[in-house]
Amino acid sequence: MFKDSKIYIAGHRGMVGSAVLRLLEKESFSNLIYRTHKELDLCSQSSVAEFFAKEKPEYVILAAAKVGGIHANSTCPADFIYQNLAIQINIIEQARIHNVKKLCFLGSSCIYPRESQQPIKEDYLLTGPLEPTNEAYAIAKIAGYKMCYYYAKQYGMNTVSLMPCNLYGKNDDFDLKTCHVLSALVRRFCDAVAEGKDEVTLWGTGTPLREFMNVDDVARAVLHIMLNHNSPEIVNVGSGTEISIAELAKKIASAAGFKGRINWDSSKPDGMKRKLMDVSRLESTGFKPQISLDEGIRMMVEEYGIRRKDFI
Repeated sequence: MFKDSKIYIAGHRGMVGSAVLRLLEKESFSNLIYRTHKELDLCSQSSVAEFFAKEKPEYVILAAAKVGGIHANSTCPADFIYQNLAIQINIIEQARIHNVKKLCFLGSSCIYPRESQQPIKEDYLLTGPLEPTNEAYAIAKIAGYKMCYYYAKQYGMNTVSLMPCNLYGKNDDFDLKTCHVLSALVRRFCDAVAEGKDEVTLWGTGTPLREFMNVDDVARAVLHIMLNHNSPEIVNVGSGTEISIAELAKKIASAAGFKGRINWDSSKPDGMKRKLMDVSRLESTGFKPQISLDEGIRMMVEEYGIRRKDFI
């Protein structure tokens, strides 16, 4: 992949896609193509086919997806499985038809079994039942990876599939109906400080353990893999460290300046008890993340402070 290679970033307005776009621009890649949803409906087979026939990208980074937290996944599972399957099928097939040189598929750590042995190795895929609260999304992402894998085996496509852990960072979603846990906690504590509240009640027990990675580090991993790794087997992308949701809440509360009481509503779901990725395959390629969790939380609190007016 060269600086003037024609690279299509699907989902360039999303958190991951926008991070990839920022990084490629920073690294002086000069022939980047992307479309908004209004300009190109990725769920439309004919529209995606027309786009590929016209633009003929050499490389594709498939970061487009319908994403959300426990609430969104639980209430709209049909939307999650349909839209993600449609996006993946259309883009991967057109990439094959138009002889794309390399395609990077971005999935999620939720593809692994709910009770998976920890840390989670890539080999543990499909060895047990999925977490029910995001099963529809997970099935779609498993299908996307398998499609890339089998297209590589049957057609000789050069595909790589990355499975990131819980992500956060610039352009994150702070809508409490759709966002993930870290951004939700940032909003809850920042709002509490702004509104003068002396207590905050959070979902679950606070005991689940999670791994977090800043989206700018994920973008670095995408570029690193596109330049240095060629194998259709999945690659876990994460920090290799974990923290309980309760400890995470304390860190975010401190960064936001919240000094009140934190309550836990155990009647609400926790999700998976633990989800730590084995990142030895990624590390073997020479990649290491650069942004610490504490620094990332500080950046998130700062960003929400700037964007808060858009969410209240």
